[in-house]
Amino acid sequence: MRIVITGTAAGIGKACAERFISSGHEVYGYDVEESTLDHPLYHHFIHDIAGEQTPPVIGCEILINNAGTLTEENAIETNLLGTIRFTEAFKDSVSLKSILFIASASARNGSEFPLYVASKAGIVGYMKNLALNLGKRGITCNSISPGGVVTASNGHIINDPVLYAAVKAETLLGKWAQPEEVAELAYYLTVQNRSITGEDILMDNGEMLRSNFIW
Repeated sequence: MRIVITGTAAGIGKACAERFISSGHEVYGYDVEESTLDHPLYHHFIHDIAGEQTPPVIGCEILINNAGTLTEENAIETNLLGTIRFTEAFKDSVSLKSILFIASASARNGSEFPLYVASKAGIVGYMKNLALNLGKRGITCNSISPGGVVTASNGHIINDPVLYAAVKAETLLGKWAQPEEVAELAYYLTVQNRSITGEDILMDNGEMLRSNFIW
């Protein structure tokens, strides 16, 4: 199948690209950075979803929206509006079978910075709207909301033993997720799944469930 993934230069996006390539799928990656992947099934485009016109891939069957920014002042334009514009360029493809968004646990609990939270919550709402409108074509639309993930963008926490111990202690399982775990779920939701649509799947190692009961 032909898979389009944004934000494939590193982290979750790169892990997703590698997961699909490993199963023989052709992957078209979009990122503002140069590719770090070298494989005959991978095609890379330097592209900024925040402002550039999206060059559609003819025959796109699966779209995974992963690209985004942690920069607060650009969060709405990139994470929300950019993602919507990118998706709109592909959603009418007659070959499309599934759309997936990488959102954030912040969309549920409101934690982190306000515009970032709003951008990720907006993605979840947009996903549900797409599920409503594309279901009649048999297209599944879902999102994954990770909590902490071990990626370079979180290096300021991971490389600080005190901070990293503190954030892991906030989860029930005492850890953060690896990008490959998110990629595996992404593969299931887009390739194998036939009956889940309009859902936001939380992957946070039990952080949101954790509470201190006082009696």
